[in-house]
Amino acid sequence: LKRMEISTSKARVVAVLGPTNTGKTHLAMERMLAYATGMIGFPLRLLARENYQRAVEAKGYSAVALITGEEKILPISARYFICTTESMPIDRAVDFMGIDEVQMCADPDRGHIFTDRLLHARGRHETMLLGAETLRPLIKRLVPDVEFISRPRFSTLSYVGAKKITSLPKRSAIVAFSASDVYAFAELIRRQKGGAAVVMGALSPRTRNAQIALYQSGEVDYIVATDAIGMGLNMDVDHVAFAATRKFDGHRRRPLEPAELAQIAGRAGRHMNDGTFGTTGDAKLIDPEIIGRIENHKFEPIRQIFWRNPKPQFTSTEALLKSLSVPPQLQGVVRVRQADDELVLRRLIQDPDVIKHATNTDANRLLWDVCQVPDFNNVKSDGHANSLARIFGYLVKSQNARLPEEWIAEQVNRLDRTDGDIDHLTQRIASIRTWTYVAYRNDWLENIKYWQERTRAIEDKLSDALHELLTLRFVDRRTTDLMRRIKDKPELLAAVKKEGDVIVEGHYIGRLEGFIFKADPSDGSALNIKPSKRPI
Repeated sequence: LKRMEISTSKARVVAVLGPTNTGKTHLAMERMLAYATGMIGFPLRLLARENYQRAVEAKGYSAVALITGEEKILPISARYFICTTESMPIDRAVDFMGIDEVQMCADPDRGHIFTDRLLHARGRHETMLLGAETLRPLIKRLVPDVEFISRPRFSTLSYVGAKKITSLPKRSAIVAFSASDVYAFAELIRRQKGGAAVVMGALSPRTRNAQIALYQSGEVDYIVATDAIGMGLNMDVDHVAFAATRKFDGHRRRPLEPAELAQIAGRAGRHMNDGTFGTTGDAKLIDPEIIGRIENHKFEPIRQIFWRNPKPQFTSTEALLKSLSVPPQLQGVVRVRQADDELVLRRLIQDPDVIKHATNTDANRLLWDVCQVPDFNNVKSDGHANSLARIFGYLVKSQNARLPEEWIAEQVNRLDRTDGDIDHLTQRIASIRTWTYVAYRNDWLENIKYWQERTRAIEDKLSDALHELLTLRFVDRRTTDLMRRIKDKPELLAAVKKEGDVIVEGHYIGRLEGFIFKADPSDGSALNIKPSKRPI
């Protein structure tokens, strides 16, 4: 419990607070790279990867490390550490320490990790906390001698009401909160507008990057996404349209809080370009009071953040569970509800074989490490717990405390296939990501480099296949190409072949039968070309 005492280093602690599109992350990266050493934690592996590339371009490959649960690039001479928040090695001394999206302290599932970083992660000379103004009162109460810097938004964000899907302007993002709704809207956009990119939390970072690149390149002018779009993804979006303002958060279906709506709506507008937001589909109009809050960035302060004892006890499984249940002693800090790792632990200790071997400090520490292997399928099924029980059993029973190569090969090889539909590929990617995480536990495998490369290669292959499948399903390349060419020149090159095929700019769009034009039904709807009943 000694870590409950807040760090009181004399070093400068700065909270840089403001809405989206204020340049907070850019400022933190510049500050970090100005020091000899530094570390920064991001809420998503995707963001860590993006900023790792920025740091490498500035300082060189040998100076920068990337540390996430599923990927570790650790040059011997690394001076800058770009991490996911959970993977930050905060015991390493660095001149600069940064925590991005620190308002995530209030997240019921991951908040305890961010709270621990808020209270204890410190740089020798400077610590920078980046996030929303809503956390200001709690930061002021919990972090001694903190300095505040408010960052105004570079551009204006305005509400424009409801629009039909068919009336949405180009460079729009449509936001829904289930995979089925995302797919339905993407299909509608394909038929009406030629195509849409798709972004969801369930996609691998590689697939999400490829879909975002499809949008950023201008091949499609629309993107359909879940609220995964709200967490720092950099895209040139002019308008955000909410197809729903309620979501299932893993426990209940609830309306989005005004600050959550603002986080997503704030993706509209980039740097000095103004942005707009509104609703579409069956979504209800947003309340005028909430609109005013979003446009003026005024929200109720966060009143509580989540915490869990960062120093669990391993003398027995009973002591471990008891230590995880210790309540916090700070005002405004509450104990996190049972997180996934704790729920898995409670399942595993019902297994007689697990209990048989969880008899000492080392075994219980190992059991807790195994429980923290993430389930990227996020279905909270017994299947994941059973796999973790087998991992623990192999590790605790083997003489060299390693997983058997034959068993790992069996689990990994069955995922090395790209057949099936979008859901099949998405599930396989989630499963291989779990094994990639296992492969980066250097003390669990004998041939770690081989398994890291093997699992990464499978994830990349599946991700590329999924991107291609999403593009085939939701992007009409012929239509998008023709619509892009129409923007560039008013007259297109067209021809009619001897057999009646009509070709425009090299694309087949239909055929003439006598004097009747019949559009190709595969994509005529997107071009608004309908079979003609009149002579041409």
